[in-house]
Amino acid sequence: MEWEFREICIFGLGLIGGSFALNLKLKGYPGRITAVDIDPSAIEKGIEMELVDGGSIKPSLVESADLVVIATPVGVYEKVIEGFKPYLSEGTVVTDLGSVKGSLVYRCEELLSGKAPFVGGHPIAGTEKSGVENAVENLFDGAKFIVTPTERTDRVALERVKGLWKRLGSEVIEMDPFHHDRVFAAVSHLPHVVAYSIVDAISNLSLSLGTDLFKFTGGGFRDFTRIAMSDPVMWRDICIENRENILSSLREFKRSIERMEELIKTADGEGLKEFFEKTREKRRVIEK
Repeated sequence: MEWEFREICIFGLGLIGGSFALNLKLKGYPGRITAVDIDPSAIEKGIEMELVDGGSIKPSLVESADLVVIATPVGVYEKVIEGFKPYLSEGTVVTDLGSVKGSLVYRCEELLSGKAPFVGGHPIAGTEKSGVENAVENLFDGAKFIVTPTERTDRVALERVKGLWKRLGSEVIEMDPFHHDRVFAAVSHLPHVVAYSIVDAISNLSLSLGTDLFKFTGGGFRDFTRIAMSDPVMWRDICIENRENILSSLREFKRSIERMEELIKTADGEGLKEFFEKTREKRRVIEK
């Protein structure tokens, strides 16, 4: 099976963009990989690590690419597209790696109308680290990759993007862009918001107790709050772009906290045990 694209240009050479480039190389991609980033040191590092074959801070680098991959924070998508759109060649496909879709996919399609087809994409993979230097080998092997076609999506471009991600070892799933945002507001965005909030609560409790509580945290706290070390700019943009769905998930989380609060307040041992047992069984499903 041949590779779908001969030259790929990545906008945003951070952890995800860098991991995408790294795993293309590891899977034997024979074409040219380039990157555009506002930080020249990210480009230099990517070239030094042999992840990309060239790079620039100038969007005109896309001229020879037949696939453009947006791997920036979602808050700058429109600015990024406006920057590279004049330089797109005929037949070029544009896709992305962001964790918010919904109306953003439609805005990207509108911006690229008449210039290039857009295929929304989201790899369900990553770490709390950031920067191209933290690119991860085999990050996408066995991971889900969500594509979010609309009624305007070019089906040939869609199949080409799906084929690329299958070559990277991912399980490709199609999902409506708005449904995508409801799903990931619950299973991804909510946990990140909660992790950041718990760290903030412990910081505030440290002040009220006059004790640095972070000195006494164990493995459970570190495991649970690891994602609070994720890129603040990325998560700022996600929270703003997907705010209604995240707020809905937060309201449900508050109801769960209130149930727990009532059980503890009334010393309802049987109720607490039942709550813990039911949620433990739900959690076990992930391990299967």
